[in-house]
Amino acid sequence: MAGRGCGCSCGPGHLNEDNARFLLLAALIVLYLLGGAAVFSALELAHERQAKQRWEERLANFSRRHNLSREELRGFLRHYEEATEAGIRVDSARPRWDFTGAFYFVGTVVSTIGFGMTTPATVGGKIFLIFYGLIGCASTILFFNLFLERLITVIAYIMKSCHQRRLRRRGALSRESLKPPGRCEGDSLAGWKPSVYYVMLILCLASLLISCCASAMYTSIEGWSYFDSLYFCFVAFSTIGFGDLVSSQNAQYDSQGLYRFANFMFILMGVCCIYSLFNVISILIKQSVNWILRKMDGGCCRRCQRRLLRSRRNVVMPGNVQDRGNISIDTDGVMDSDTDGRRLSGEMISMKDFLAANKVSLAILQKQLSETANGCPPQASAPSRDNEFSGGVGAFAIMNNRLAETSGDR
Repeated sequence: MAGRGCGCSCGPGHLNEDNARFLLLAALIVLYLLGGAAVFSALELAHERQAKQRWEERLANFSRRHNLSREELRGFLRHYEEATEAGIRVDSARPRWDFTGAFYFVGTVVSTIGFGMTTPATVGGKIFLIFYGLIGCASTILFFNLFLERLITVIAYIMKSCHQRRLRRRGALSRESLKPPGRCEGDSLAGWKPSVYYVMLILCLASLLISCCASAMYTSIEGWSYFDSLYFCFVAFSTIGFGDLVSSQNAQYDSQGLYRFANFMFILMGVCCIYSLFNVISILIKQSVNWILRKMDGGCCRRCQRRLLRSRRNVVMPGNVQDRGNISIDTDGVMDSDTDGRRLSGEMISMKDFLAANKVSLAILQKQLSETANGCPPQASAPSRDNEFSGGVGAFAIMNNRLAETSGDR
């Protein structure tokens, strides 16, 4: 934020960039929640009141027609609610706890979808679910991250091949630059990186294609409308899992085995694609937050930093100033810490700031630990700040490192 590292008092205190980004994102999420609550309340409240009024009228008519008191009727309905929670339905439905039903349940557990139509009722089942879900959810998240790594590899390779073909048609590449990867890297492709917008577009199209195909299947087999099927696909693929619409719950289907297999594959592919899409969108949100922070910075501290830079020409600089103008798939477009502010101002860097500025990302650390555990000596590789694809944690690190490999090594 403005005022850090240069001693001026125009900023909101000594908050560093990470804290400022965190607080701004938290404030935006709160505003987003408030706005969403207002919209859904305006859309759904009137319908809820009408449904409640119709139910009260039907309850009163049924009580008069059959000469039942309200208390007796409500007691009977409470018993029905208990039966519904146990999986009993008025219409014929598949058993909830046979092997296929239990397999469907554990799939919703480890994928974090959690439709809610099936829940353990015994104490033993609830205790087992806690430990089973702890390991299962962690394993599934790891699978999603590995899927994201391979998906980004394929997308980056295809995009770079198309970029090379387009340059070849234009005659912009020399013969040396068109040699197979690993032999020669032309200057025209040395700094090329896949655009986050193209990656997001490809993931959007893939998710939309899977959702449309799955919706056509659900419409014909489940009897839902096509819009309800699309709604179910998003709720299931995004792992929201309301449970108002749940597939493969009837006792019998035409081509039942084939349908249940197709249902499993559609949900698996949809969850993987939507998970990857969410990670790409989160990068764009992070860039937007950084853009807001840059606008909030103002020009006072930049002038102070330029003045200090001119007055301290002979001070030893801890590193080169990185060009922040080129925003790629993982660059933030703003300074990540107070260290960058000191670099611009020419101040000496402390050991604490040096370690913070050159920290190894969590993903690389996990890789090194894994290689050490397997008996392979870890390769000495430190993330360079000049590499635009360095840094990140978790899915960010997987995407950034994979994009760096696919765009820099070829």
